[in-house]
Amino acid sequence: MSVVKSPLSEADLKAVGNALRGALVDLVDLGLVAKQVHWNVVGPRFRSVHLQLDEVVDTARQHSDTVAERCSAIGVTPDGRAGTVASQSAIGTVPEGWIKDVDAVKTLVDALGAVIERMRERIEVTDEPDPVSQDILIGLTADLEKHAWMFQAESA
Repeated sequence: MSVVKSPLSEADLKAVGNALRGALVDLVDLGLVAKQVHWNVVGPRFRSVHLQLDEVVDTARQHSDTVAERCSAIGVTPDGRAGTVASQSAIGTVPEGWIKDVDAVKTLVDALGAVIERMRERIEVTDEPDPVSQDILIGLTADLEKHAWMFQAESA
């Protein structure tokens, strides 16, 4: 049942809906991973990495809300449930316990890389069927790439 009538054709809605729902899953997980690492990071660069992780969390949360609302606007139900996120995210697991600052940075570089790769695929998929959704994905990917750059510079 769809409460909202989509402006997209059925085929386009399926492609765009899958792209947006996948983006939502990755953003929710990215926020969770960054927060988990934030709580457990230790080491000489604790403060700078700790603060930088919260910036990623803020970005992921902001964009996840935008993506979920775009889903709803085109008639696709957003799905950020824990089970969905756990089974569909591209991000690897975070080790339990304290995380050395260098390992925290590597964890975020890897997580951001995995998400960015999938976001770029979603940008391609949404090019023709829905430039509005594509624009959202482009903007959030730019923000994620900025975070990736900063974490990579942290590990140089």
